[in-house]
Amino acid sequence: MRNPIIVALDVSSAEEALGLARDLSGAVGAFKIGKELFVSAGPDIVRAIRDEGGSVFLDLKFHDIPNTVAKAVAAAARLDVQMLTIHTSGGRDMMAAAEAAAQKAENTPLILGVTVLTSMDDSNLAELGLPVDPAEQVERLAKLATDSGLRGLVCSPREIEMLRKVIPQEVQLVTPGIRPKGSDAGDQKRTLTPAKAIEDGADWLVIGRPITTAENPRQAAEEILESVSR
Repeated sequence: MRNPIIVALDVSSAEEALGLARDLSGAVGAFKIGKELFVSAGPDIVRAIRDEGGSVFLDLKFHDIPNTVAKAVAAAARLDVQMLTIHTSGGRDMMAAAEAAAQKAENTPLILGVTVLTSMDDSNLAELGLPVDPAEQVERLAKLATDSGLRGLVCSPREIEMLRKVIPQEVQLVTPGIRPKGSDAGDQKRTLTPAKAIEDGADWLVIGRPITTAENPRQAAEEILESVSR
């Protein structure tokens, strides 16, 4: 079984991130580098984790005009990241440009479309002038993303089953908002356990604090992997 766990390195320093990456080497499938760490440590943290043998999910959620996003994707590909995110609300042309840039790269990264952030519910969408259920908006943007050529999506665990019915089966689903039983939901409003998310059709599980703040992060990761393997 491929290890589906992506550990979110939501820390502020390269030293802490590398320490976690080394502790978890071989126990997880990839490491997510988000805005806080990337702004603090820069591209060097990507290179350092790749040098340690870790796969990198660069979660910067690009959202700009098509040409700018395409250039950002090309730059990320030169860093040899395995996955990266863009906002699907950037539209068809932007998403198509991003995927085209990825396909031209020597090592093609998986472009993941972000639909509705997992911290948002229907009241948040209504404030933005979108009086729809989050699942409806996720479905609309997911279909647009796959029609635009994207091969992966980030989605809430609660939308996995719905998306598996409306998008091509080869599209990979990456799911944040994963919380093992007994874990604090934190700022995630739509959560699921790792085993249930995999059962519903997720390909990758993004897990942060339940692993990174555990007394023994490696043991926590191994227990989660065992739970999904069962």
